[in-house]
Amino acid sequence: MQTKSANNNLYPTRDETRDNSVIFTGETVINPSVDATQLSGQDGSGPKQKGLIEILSNSQLYHEFSDAFNKAFGLPITLRPVELWRLPLHNVKMENAFCALIAEKSSTCSICLQVQKNLADLSVTTPKTVQCPFGMFDSAVPIKTGDTLIGYLQTGQVFLRKPEKSQFLKVLKLLKNHKYLVDEEKVKEVYYSSPVLSPTQYEAVITMLNIFSKQLVILSNQLIIMQGNAEPVIIKKAKEYIQSHQTEELSLEDVAKHVNTSVYYFCKVFKKYTGLNFTDYVSRLRIERAKNLLLNPNIKICDIAYEVGFQSLTHFNRVFKKITGLSPTEYRGRLPLG
Repeated sequence: MQTKSANNNLYPTRDETRDNSVIFTGETVINPSVDATQLSGQDGSGPKQKGLIEILSNSQLYHEFSDAFNKAFGLPITLRPVELWRLPLHNVKMENAFCALIAEKSSTCSICLQVQKNLADLSVTTPKTVQCPFGMFDSAVPIKTGDTLIGYLQTGQVFLRKPEKSQFLKVLKLLKNHKYLVDEEKVKEVYYSSPVLSPTQYEAVITMLNIFSKQLVILSNQLIIMQGNAEPVIIKKAKEYIQSHQTEELSLEDVAKHVNTSVYYFCKVFKKYTGLNFTDYVSRLRIERAKNLLLNPNIKICDIAYEVGFQSLTHFNRVFKKITGLSPTEYRGRLPLG
């Protein structure tokens, strides 16, 4: 895979955008060379992660944000699982008419699938933006709970400057090379009707998605803790015991003894129904409580750490950042004043 250096911005210079095959990763521009028959298979492709993304997609929070996003920017948006075997933005509200046309034919749809594969692979840890061979840009923002990638927020199908005639001629040539029977007038109409944003405007769009992704992570953590309506009695009893003793030194042996099971059996069943091991579950519960306490600027962070059940400030800071992506100080600093 060849690389060439680019500027330090997320978006390319005018000269760099002339090559319709490039992918932007922030620091390098990479020529795509991946198998178009595959889409993301990262670590969050299990059924629990897919179910979580489905719940988030149907939440009032997501619907209100996506509606406002569509109206404000005229761009499509989707919340997708890691593993997806179709085009993420196809058949969603505000889909680009040109992209919808391209998706109708398998020969040209494969081009878009390849771009989406690249985008998913690049966006595992941080938001990334790619440019497709038709000259438009797509972006993905990863959604992670702790170290687990559960999905992406995606948008795009947009130009970062008005397309020129020479670019459109390349598009026609590309379509013909892929055996697409071109109705040139129709293609021209939908191609030039595509949305155009300046790089600065589009960077603001991605910043908004990144901020919203953190809200989805908070909701995800709450859902993980609360999920499991059909869970066994021992799991319900264990959760109740953990909830009432979370501020104390809480051991796996204590909880297993409380529900009258062996440690081995309890670990197996608890992980099956919560999706988390015992330590991670307790940590998330404590961190959610810590977030509430951080709303009070008069409580010291070290006091919060011990109040929620951590035995050392260092451990609290490390776990807090792992789950939220921010240190307790950074998290408090981003809270609204007053």
